Amino acid sequence: MKKLLGQIRNCTECEKHLELGVNPIIAATSKSKIIIIGQAPGRIVHKTGIPWDDKSGDNLRNWLGIDKASFYDADNIALMPMGFCYPGTGKSGDLPPRPECAPLWHRKLLAKMTDAKLILLIGQYAQHYYLGEVAKATLTENVKNFRAYLPKYFVLPHPSPRNNIWQAKHEWFEKKVLPELKKQIKNILK
Repeated sequence: MKKLLGQIRNCTECEKHLELGVNPIIAATSKSKIIIIGQAPGRIVHKTGIPWDDKSGDNLRNWLGIDKASFYDADNIALMPMGFCYPGTGKSGDLPPRPECAPLWHRKLLAKMTDAKLILLIGQYAQHYYLGEVAKATLTENVKNFRAYLPKYFVLPHPSPRNNIWQAKHEWFEKKVLPELKKQIKNILK
């Protein structure tokens, strides 16, 4: 695993496409119990090198019901984005994750994390990639039907503050999805 993580951290596969250059962000061990597959690091995370070190990370930790120490213990939680580097800025926010990363690295990483009990698929990119044909037509439908993907996957929207409007429109998310998520996380990390 150490060798693989080193290869990922030194990857330059899509350097020519990245406005701020390469800085692959990942945290994982072969003992990781939960794998969080998100979108891609944002500008803040690109600078700090710490995954989920922003408001989205604060929201995610709140959703999971865990503190930073538990979250950043890679034996507990692997943090593995669809795109390992910050993809840059587009017209309405960050660009999508680079398409090279997941096919190049994910299968190799998952093969090393044999203790994993649950994979969180955060956002549409992770859900489309991993759910494939069993994915519903929209992210909202995926999240509403989260139980259909258990026990392997738990699907979530992105925890960005930009999604507060989505959460306000879908009160069932806080009432039904988050309590089950916290229960699953607590049971795995106990």
